[in-house]
Amino acid sequence: MTRSELIERIAERAPHVPRRELEAIVHAVFDGMAEALVAGKRIELRGFGVFSLRIRRARTGRNPKTGQPVAVPERRTLTFSAGKELRARLNAPAPRQEPVGAVLPTVALASAPRTETSPSLVS
Repeated sequence: MTRSELIERIAERAPHVPRRELEAIVHAVFDGMAEALVAGKRIELRGFGVFSLRIRRARTGRNPKTGQPVAVPERRTLTFSAGKELRARLNAPAPRQEPVGAVLPTVALASAPRTETSPSLVS
């Protein structure tokens, strides 16, 4: 889902809120989340999940082509852990769907009689 699709979904559920205000709200939420992560804070959305940072320490790697040692700097990576409610929804059994062949009725087709001028008989 993209940001604009999220705004559309919210607009469907809250038709009384002007679209420009919805866009501003969504942008403010994402900007606030980004600022918190940059500051090293953890974001916990109950029922949805937790966004947190992990720090990969600096290390010495190798260039696979030449074998030369390469300094790999420290990096921060984002991790997401799904919350209990989200995991439950993801792992809930899907509604049973009928196979495509079972939905369509079987129809017997009558074949047309072949004649001497039929293209299938002409060599």
